[in-house]
Amino acid sequence: MNVRSNYFKNSGLMLIAVMAMVSCDKSDDSAMEGESYNTSFEITDAPIDNADVKAVFVTIANVSVDGKSLEGFSATTINLAALVDGKTEVLGNLDLQARSYSNIVFELDFEKDVAGNSPGCYVKKANGEKDALVASSNKISINDTFEVLAQSKNVIVVDFDLRKTIRDEKSNFTSDFNFVTMTELSAGIRTVNAELTGKISGTVNDSKNTSDKIIVYAYKKGTFNADVESKGKGESSVTFANAVTSAEVKGLSGSYSLDFLKEGEYELIFASYKEDQESGLYFNSLLEVESATGINVGAISVTSTLKLSANVTIIGSK
Repeated sequence: MNVRSNYFKNSGLMLIAVMAMVSCDKSDDSAMEGESYNTSFEITDAPIDNADVKAVFVTIANVSVDGKSLEGFSATTINLAALVDGKTEVLGNLDLQARSYSNIVFELDFEKDVAGNSPGCYVKKANGEKDALVASSNKISINDTFEVLAQSKNVIVVDFDLRKTIRDEKSNFTSDFNFVTMTELSAGIRTVNAELTGKISGTVNDSKNTSDKIIVYAYKKGTFNADVESKGKGESSVTFANAVTSAEVKGLSGSYSLDFLKEGEYELIFASYKEDQESGLYFNSLLEVESATGINVGAISVTSTLKLSANVTIIGSK
């Protein structure tokens, strides 16, 4: 009787131990899997420096992150040219673990927009004409890295930089727009977690009337090469290709806004553009500026907690 009792007792203890081990394994697996955080995805744009562009419409059929389609997303046709100066449009969301990600895929519809009209992607010129945009593939892989943080709110902003992703192949003084090569298209789109970004805004006083348009480019400090950047880079001859982002100087106040800048040190480059009937808007020269607020535009430290103001006055051309 005692032997049998001990046998059942020992068996019971072994069963409890096995169950405890299984329970621990499951707990370990859950810990390894990690908690997920709802992450919203939004799209914005850096302006295109072409006077013949009134609007740029793209029809997005699907957006996926690491192979998973965004929840709440439905096919949409967006005027990217309207999403400047920090404006965004929500695409959808996903529950993601807190870590780095580097694979977003945009699937475009070149044929039709969401209303069934053709084409699906196009530039609307100043004269109202539609110029279809196509590429060698309708799937754009964005390889820029972004972080999902261990917190309740993550907003990933996709900056579809039109200046870097669309080229103008003029023929008989008429603009013929198209997407750049797939490699350049992928490189022209960046992704950032809005929580980890700052902003530089300000005004440009051009009392000497040096330009028909002024564009401000933000470069990571020490990366700007005037000879290379102003002459164009790659198969599509993209000018100022290494700029992180850019902004057009607008209105009577000459205001500009460089949004969604990752934390770090930047230098601002001010470029003059002229316009004529034959060439349209063309790069004229780099501009020399003087700070009106005492800030060094060649070394601006950006953090996610500050919105910096950099007001300048044009004092000449370089």
